[in-house]
Parts: sequence; C-alpha cells; structure tokens
Amino acid sequence: MDELKLIVASNLIKLRQAAGMTQAELGEKLNYSDKTVSKWERGESIPDAYILTRLAEIYGLTVDDLLHSDDQWQDPAERAKAREKAAAPTFSSRVVTLVAIMGIWTMAVIMFVTCWLVLDQVLWLIFACAVPVSLITLLVLNSVWNKGRHNMIIVMLLVATLVTLVFLFLLPQRPWQLFLILIPAEVLVVLCFHIRRRKA
Repeated sequence: MDELKLIVASNLIKLRQAAGMTQAELGEKLNYSDKTVSKWERGESIPDAYILTRLAEIYGLTVDDLLHSDDQWQDPAERAKAREKAAAPTFSSRVVTLVAIMGIWTMAVIMFVTCWLVLDQVLWLIFACAVPVSLITLLVLNSVWNKGRHNMIIVMLLVATLVTLVFLFLLPQRPWQLFLILIPAEVLVVLCFHIRRRKA
C-alpha cells in the first residue's frame, strides 16, 4: 500500500508540474484544498476513485496510468492505435477479395466444363458473364474495406463490361451501335461520382 501511495504521489507531482499548475490551481479544479493535494503528493493519502477519475480526465490518462509508474504509461494516441489494431480483423482484405473473385472464376470454369461434358456445348459466354459478377464483388468489397477509393473506375469498367456482354449475346446481329451508349453512360458515371453537396 505504501508503494502505491508513493507511485501515485510521484505521478501527481510530475503531471501537475508538466501541466504548469500549482497545488492550489489543481485543488480548485477538483474542489479540494491545496493542503489535500499536498497530502496526496507527499504520499500520506491516496485520492478516492472519483478524484482519480477526475485527475485522469484532466491529464488525458487513464486511472490505471495514475496507479502505475510513469515508465509504464502509454501515450493516449498509441493506446488508441493499439486498441484499434487489436480489434482489427486478422485477415488481409486483399486476400479475401482475391479469394472471392477466384471463387467466381472457379464456378465459371465448373459451369463451362459441365456444359461441355454434359450438354456437349462449348459456352464461352460463361466467362464473359463472370467478368461483371467479379466487378460487382470487387465494388462491394472495395466499398467495405477501402472506403470506396477507386469505385468510379470499377463502375466505369462494369458499365463497359455490361454493354460488351449484351453485344456478345446479340453477336449474330453485330449491333455495334450498342457501343455508342458507352460514351454518355461513362460520362454519367463520372458526373455521379463528382456530385458533392455544397457546404452552407
């Protein structure tokens, strides 16, 4: 108990002096006399839990920091980073994205081989369909993990892929005019991503 009193006393002295406060100024903030603050700093008594909480708030520390020697303190910003790191997922978002996209292409290959073996048809369009599905998956995961960075490029690719896919399905007619839709559609995508609400 005496050791704890000395640790708290040492911490209170260092923190008060670092903050450039007198014992009277600190006492005023806590609604205590400077004599009481002096007792704490001499190690004659320890502040109660409520006062320890108030002191921790004043100095931007935790109560735990006040009860341990200052060489064990951790900067609040570092503590927040450590908590965030501990709470962060332990997997790589890039690897998860690649796994999801490879899963789509694996399914496309399975469907292609199945159609080839069972129906005796070679359906290359299955792979063309896998492209927009992959881009939609990438768009969703990119929005979740990368805060939507590069989403405009993904959406532009998705629009181009969908028009190309329609063209491929209508290939015997060769409707090249479909690609004319791409110009205004891509401009529309760019404009949509540049809509910003004006600050009042």
